[in-house]
Amino acid sequence: MSKPLTQTTGRRKRAVARARLRPGTGVVTVNGKPIGDYFPSDTQVMVSTDPLRVTGTDEVYDVDATINGGGFTGQAGALRMAIARSLVELDEELRAELKSQGHLTRDPRKKESKKYGLKKARKAPQYSKR
Repeated sequence: MSKPLTQTTGRRKRAVARARLRPGTGVVTVNGKPIGDYFPSDTQVMVSTDPLRVTGTDEVYDVDATINGGGFTGQAGALRMAIARSLVELDEELRAELKSQGHLTRDPRKKESKKYGLKKARKAPQYSKR
């Protein structure tokens, strides 16, 4: 396996993705599996490879990703950000295009923490008047 051109990190919710880009034919592997086998939904495959499609480099680079934490949707968002950051690192001219699509913006939404006296973050026990 050739030395990667770039290695970047992307995060969303609790998911962390490390993406390594190499010159190649557009093969994307996640945790050692093809991307179609790793993600259960085609939507998540489409979301995670969107930066390659937007910039027209989907058949120029091979992506080898390592993802841990979170669920499949968070992992897809984290991989999307990692790939976008790698592309900007390789070619700074792609930055404007990726930024306008929202691929370089970290999604700040996280799970709200549970409060004492409540069952979940906002769900309270049932109120009984009598």
